[in-house]
Amino acid sequence: EGFAIDLLHAISEVAEFTYTLYSVPDNLYGVYDHQTREWNGIVRELIDRKADIAVAPMTINFARENVIDFTKPFMNLGISILFKKPEVEPAELFSFMNPLALEIWLYILLAYVLVSLTIWIVARFSPNEWANPHPCIDSGFVVQNDFTLANSFWFAVGTLMQQGSDLNPKAASTRIVGGIWWFFTLIIISSYTANLAAFLTVERMATPIENADDLADQSLIQYGTLMGGSTMTFFRDSKIETYQKMWRYMESKEPTVFTSSYKEGMKRVLQGNFAFLCESSMLDYVVQRDCNLTQIGGLVDSKGYGIATPKGSRWKDRISQAILFLQEKSSIQMLYNKWWKGGAKVCPKTDYDPSKASALNVVNIGGIFVVLLCGLSFAILVAIAEFCMKVNCENELHPATVNVVRGGAIPVTGSLWVQIYRTVMLLFYGKRGGSVKGRQPTDCSSCQSCAQDGQGVRYM
Repeated sequence: EGFAIDLLHAISEVAEFTYTLYSVPDNLYGVYDHQTREWNGIVRELIDRKADIAVAPMTINFARENVIDFTKPFMNLGISILFKKPEVEPAELFSFMNPLALEIWLYILLAYVLVSLTIWIVARFSPNEWANPHPCIDSGFVVQNDFTLANSFWFAVGTLMQQGSDLNPKAASTRIVGGIWWFFTLIIISSYTANLAAFLTVERMATPIENADDLADQSLIQYGTLMGGSTMTFFRDSKIETYQKMWRYMESKEPTVFTSSYKEGMKRVLQGNFAFLCESSMLDYVVQRDCNLTQIGGLVDSKGYGIATPKGSRWKDRISQAILFLQEKSSIQMLYNKWWKGGAKVCPKTDYDPSKASALNVVNIGGIFVVLLCGLSFAILVAIAEFCMKVNCENELHPATVNVVRGGAIPVTGSLWVQIYRTVMLLFYGKRGGSVKGRQPTDCSSCQSCAQDGQGVRYM
């Protein structure tokens, strides 16, 4: 049973004849051997008039038409590439970084450091960036520059993140640096945002080849076709350089890339790293029954299937008329739907539909949460380090100082655990009381930021 059997039965009813079926001994369709100058397969049977007609996926071509006759084509087709369907690349945790290449991220980091250092140096040289911190108070020769090294890095990162900063350049030189940096970040952020949606919502399949030209220009993926078929003849006799190159590869490849049957070709494709060149009718049939297979590119050529008869056979015209009659009645199309689509599997749709956007999941943007947690953890570590530095400084300046809060007097200085307890108490009570000072603070040359005018300054 099959499409060819049903087609033969339908034609026999229209043309009014009976038939007896048999298979050719060599199981070949028929190809001309230039060495022996002989045909084989079905074509040989018709030349020898051992058969009256041949019903099979016989491609109508010039070489066969010279020795046998063909009816009107009952199906149009072409050569295409059967390939194993590529697996969808799994989403990466840090896929939000994909819109920009790694070298671009490194260049942005380098530009950030360069701009921060530049604005810090320029602000130091420019006299317009130096000003009295308290204009209403006569402080003599005391002036202040807001663009310290830390503030310069903060200004640059605030601009890069499109959040702004509380620092405003005053001098023309620093404003030029700031303006150029703003323009740079505008282009970078706009480019990143434009590409982000595509990279996060579109699941792309990495296909190593797209057409026959890609197949011919590489050597990693093997490719072959059916032995003794019209597809092999097409590549052997083609005058196009690409197809000649492909034929030279197939002819010289060891072990052979030619298969004895379509089933063997499908098996080699499913094993991976192999492309099978076959006619689109057979390709459509196997693709709709195996979700792991797919068609690559379009059709290499255009041709048709016809029913073959011996040269000058009286059955040629009668069968051609029957084919035209069945085509007008859509009988052949119904047979095609029965055998091609009847047993087809419903494969999950993996092709990208531009009219629909896929929802983001944790895998797509989970890296952002990782960055957030890392940032929070780093901030906590810095806070602990600042706390420990402060405790060490106060222990040197105020060895006997206590602090009064609601609920009793709590030592301000002492061991680290005392300071932690004091901080927790202040966190819950939320108020500070007065302080009881013991002895006068001693000088601390290494903690001058904690002393002003000889008096200890306590950070609460």
